[in-house]
Amino acid sequence: MPSEVRHLVDSDQTYPLVRLIGVLDTDTITPIRSAILDILSTQPEAVVVDVTGLRVAESDALTMLREVLDETRDWPGTHLTLCGSIDNVAWQPSGWPLWPDAAGAFAALGEPETGRRISLDLEPVVGAARRSRELITEACVRWEQPELAGNACIVATEMVNNVVAHAGTPMNVLLSMHGSTMSVAVRDWSATVPRFTGPVAPTSYGGRGLLLIDTVSSRWGHLILADGKVVWATLEADSAITPAGARQRDDAGMTDPTRG
Repeated sequence: MPSEVRHLVDSDQTYPLVRLIGVLDTDTITPIRSAILDILSTQPEAVVVDVTGLRVAESDALTMLREVLDETRDWPGTHLTLCGSIDNVAWQPSGWPLWPDAAGAFAALGEPETGRRISLDLEPVVGAARRSRELITEACVRWEQPELAGNACIVATEMVNNVVAHAGTPMNVLLSMHGSTMSVAVRDWSATVPRFTGPVAPTSYGGRGLLLIDTVSSRWGHLILADGKVVWATLEADSAITPAGARQRDDAGMTDPTRG
C-alpha cells in the first residue's frame, strides 16, 4: 500500500508554518517537495516546517530536504527551519536548522523585516513589462538603491516579456531586498523553462533576453513547481557586475553548456 503524507499550512503565524503528517519515503518525497516549493514561490522571509507528525521510513529521503535547501539557497532568500520532537542526529542530513518546537523556531528567526518584499500580479498583455519597471523604480527609490533600478528593470523586462511571448499565463512579479542584494523573480503557470546556451552570434535575430539577464545579474536560475515555475535573478548593490560567463549560475536553473 502506497505511503501517504498531508501538509497543513498555517499562514496566521509570524512566518508560514507547514505541518507535515504521514510517512517520509520515496513515494512521498515529491508531494512534500512540491508543497514546500509552492510556499516558497510566494517569497516569504522564512518557512517553518513542523515534522512532529512525520515518520521517516527511509533515511535517504532526507536528501530531498537538502536538495530543496540547495535549490533555494540564493532565491528567494528564505530561511528554512525544521521543528518538532525529532532526533537531531537523524535529521542532520537535511541540512536544515532544527528546533524542538515552533515557538523556538519563530523566536530564533525574529520578527520579519517589513517593507522589503513586494509582489505584483500581471496578465500576459502588452504593457506588463512597463508596469513591472514602474514597480521596480518605485521600490528602488523607497529602498534607497537607485543604482539597482536600471539592471533590475532589464531583468524584469526580459522575464515578463518571456511570459507574454511564450508562457501566455498570468504571472506574479516578486521583488525583495536582502541586505545589499535585490532579487527579481517572475512566477508563471507554464512548465516550459527558458534555456541558456551562451552568447548569441551578432547576426542572430533575437535570443538575447537570457544573455542580458546573465550579463547584469550576479546569479540567476529557476525553480520548477508542480504547476509552473519561478525564474529569478539577484543583483548586487555593493559590487560591480562581472563579465558574462565569469561568475556562477544556479546549477538547478537555466541550462549551462559547460555544466550540462
